[in-house]
Amino acid sequence: MAELNAIYNSVFLELAASIPRSGRLALADGSGTAHSKLCGSTVTVDIVMRDGRIADFAQTVKACLLGQAAASVVGREAIGSTPGEIHRVAAEMRRMLDGDGPPPTGRWADLALLEPVRDYKARHASTMLVFDALERAMGEIEARTSRPQAFQLPVDHRR
Repeated sequence: MAELNAIYNSVFLELAASIPRSGRLALADGSGTAHSKLCGSTVTVDIVMRDGRIADFAQTVKACLLGQAAASVVGREAIGSTPGEIHRVAAEMRRMLDGDGPPPTGRWADLALLEPVRDYKARHASTMLVFDALERAMGEIEARTSRPQAFQLPVDHRR
């Protein structure tokens, strides 16, 4: 089991101190909030989608150091991502934390810093808050755009 100081270290402090894209978007296409009942942490994200990619992203993060560290990486990498990429990275994070998989790679490789959290199951939810909120925001957009339009009978103007 990793030492507790392995998950509360200076790298996480640096990430938490520089969370990019903080705040809210006035004209978001979708918003999502995730809350951890265990620790009281909350993350809210707003996104704008253009041509199937995240074109703008903002977040409010009221979370522990682990939630802040994850939000810092996501805030830096979200722009330009497709929903499929976000879902893939979130799934990789869940598998990594559950101990069944390696950390994300490529531009998401900094999330590997959170690998020691796998030994602290009670901290998994707070680490995943930004992904949960982001997936909710994307789900909101998908639900709105894939909803079938109501069938409307033609209006008979002869009456």
